[in-house]
Amino acid sequence: MHKINWQLLKRFFVLALPYWFSADKKRGRWLVLFLIVLLIGDTQFNVLFNQQSGEFTSALAAQDAPRFWASIRKFFLLLVVAVPIYSYYYFVRDQLGLGWRRWLTDSFLERYFGNRGYYRLTAKPEVDNPDQRISEDIDAFTQRSLTFLLLLLGGVFQFVAFSRVLWGISGYLVLFVAAYAIAWTTITFRVFGEKMVTLQFNQRRREADFRYSLMRIRENAEAIALYQGEPQEKRHVQRVFARLYANYDHLIRWTLRLNFFYYGNSLLTLVMPTLIIAPRVLSGELEVGSIVQATGAFTSILASLTILVDNLDGLSRFAAGIGRLEALAAGVAPEPIRAEHIVTREADAIRFDAVTVQTPGGERTLVKDLTVAVSPGEGLMIVGASGLGKSSILRVLAGLWDAGTGELQRPKAEEMLFLPQNAYMVAGSLRTQLHYPSLDRETTAAELRAVLATVNLPDLEERCGGFDEDFDFEKILSVGERQRLAVARVLLQHPRFVLLDESTSALDRENEAALYEKLMGTSTTLVSVSHHPGLVKYHSQVLELTGGGGWRLHKAGEFRFVE
Repeated sequence: MHKINWQLLKRFFVLALPYWFSADKKRGRWLVLFLIVLLIGDTQFNVLFNQQSGEFTSALAAQDAPRFWASIRKFFLLLVVAVPIYSYYYFVRDQLGLGWRRWLTDSFLERYFGNRGYYRLTAKPEVDNPDQRISEDIDAFTQRSLTFLLLLLGGVFQFVAFSRVLWGISGYLVLFVAAYAIAWTTITFRVFGEKMVTLQFNQRRREADFRYSLMRIRENAEAIALYQGEPQEKRHVQRVFARLYANYDHLIRWTLRLNFFYYGNSLLTLVMPTLIIAPRVLSGELEVGSIVQATGAFTSILASLTILVDNLDGLSRFAAGIGRLEALAAGVAPEPIRAEHIVTREADAIRFDAVTVQTPGGERTLVKDLTVAVSPGEGLMIVGASGLGKSSILRVLAGLWDAGTGELQRPKAEEMLFLPQNAYMVAGSLRTQLHYPSLDRETTAAELRAVLATVNLPDLEERCGGFDEDFDFEKILSVGERQRLAVARVLLQHPRFVLLDESTSALDRENEAALYEKLMGTSTTLVSVSHHPGLVKYHSQVLELTGGGGWRLHKAGEFRFVE
């Protein structure tokens, strides 16, 4: 359960403090100092405006025209200076928040992409919707952090400034407002605080789930249409929205209870100072304007002491956001090295030495004591029934999995290229698509056209409007065309080893054979997962997975598929 307590403050500081000691700290600290100066000016002008309000009210009651107009002139002179202070206060606050958001976003993206944090999150369903946490929760965290920090500082300045004013009118009123504020805050947080935080946390999650379910339908529109799955998809979205609706309804009902309590007290405080000092005004001890000043000072002091109550809804959202960011930070943090894991060493070739492959959580053993070597130029084909661990061996080779035992020798990651069955299409231009994942490779248009012709996509340049226009490849390319484009990356980049996981499954046998012939003509060594007998001849060895963790190694020329 998320609580507004010291544990929340601890989590807040863990997220907030690094920025103020980062490379951007100088700019951030100067902006904070400027904000404090503006905040002090803001508070002082509020006091002066309150004084002038009481002054011209008293002048009106006394029918003293010169005194009234003198007070009005002072009021407008104060206004000329105060407006820029108020305006720049919000400008500087938002600039600081924007800079903080940029730094914190970069920090989270570094951890998100570093050590494949984004991939590890796929095994942690409790860390839902990381996209929302990075895009929305970080923004809310920085903006609300500054808002609450400045509210608290402003509350301190406001309390000090207006206490002097109110003490001069009625010391008893100062003591009364302090006691009243403490009682009001304590009751509010005991009754509403924890419940509101929990509901806000759940609401953000429900909203994200609803948005994701709609986005998923858009991304899989064709498949759903082909299956005629609209009724089932509609029911699923309605179920997700029903959970959102139920939580939001609960939140609204609790907000109603809070509003009854909050507004009842707020409206009651409007008359309290008048009731307390009215006898002194009626007796002639104080002027009528003293009531205006006392009411203004009383309201300001009460507001400074009940800042948390006045902002309970925002604070609940803030607390929920902190919890979500903390969970994301923990989810992408590097995991401790397992007591037992597959030891990986760098080498010029691939070699499995008594490697046992398990699923990431160690729940299931897929392959036991695998020993096989793949030398440069001597390809390996992995075959076997579905679910026995063929793709898992490639994940171990790619460095995604390390659960198990034994030792793996493999080349550097940049010397290998992995081609999954569902070829990934990066956002960007055709040139970017062909170079992916390389960032600094330079090729001529003639080289790109040649490789597209090699993979039987000669018209793709024209369809994309050239090599440098951004294009949505997921929408316009078929699965087979995407697989051919992925092979084009291999032909351009010349990795030492390429790992193909059913990477030509959508192609006809003629196109598949033609691509493998092209790959065999390069210096690339192939490690393929496939169930197509025709691909055996492009490899030197065949690793057959037999089930129960068992395996057999065959020379390619002696292996025959069992129909």
